[in-house]
Amino acid sequence: MQRTPALETYTFDASREPLGRLATKVAVLLMGKHRPSFRHHQKQPVRVIVTRSDEVILTGRKGQQKMYRRHSGYVGHLKEFTADWMREHDSRVIIREAVSGMLPKNRLRKQLMKQLEVIKRDLQ
Repeated sequence: MQRTPALETYTFDASREPLGRLATKVAVLLMGKHRPSFRHHQKQPVRVIVTRSDEVILTGRKGQQKMYRRHSGYVGHLKEFTADWMREHDSRVIIREAVSGMLPKNRLRKQLMKQLEVIKRDLQ
C-alpha cells in the first residue's frame, strides 16, 4: 500500500524579489521539480502562498510598458491594461499570469494553478 506524502506549504513575499525570479521559484515548486519523486505527468502535494502581491517588484520600465491583454471574443473587444494599472486594480493577476506562463501548457496546468494562492496583503 502506498502512502500519500504530506502536503508541503511554501510562503513567498512578493515585495522581496522581482516578479520573474519569484514566478520561476513558484513554478518549479508547483511542478515538484525540487522533489526526488518528481514525475512530469503527476501533480505533487505542494501548496504555494504568495503574499503582498500589491507590492510586487517590476524592474525597469515594465510598469508602463508591459501590457496585459484580454479578449471577449467579439470583434473590437480587445482590452489592454498596463502593469501599473493591473497593480492598482488586482495585483494578484500579475503573479498568476507570470507563474501560469512558466508552467507546462498541458492538462496539468489548471490543477497546478489551483495549488497557488496569491494574497494582496501580508498573512498577519
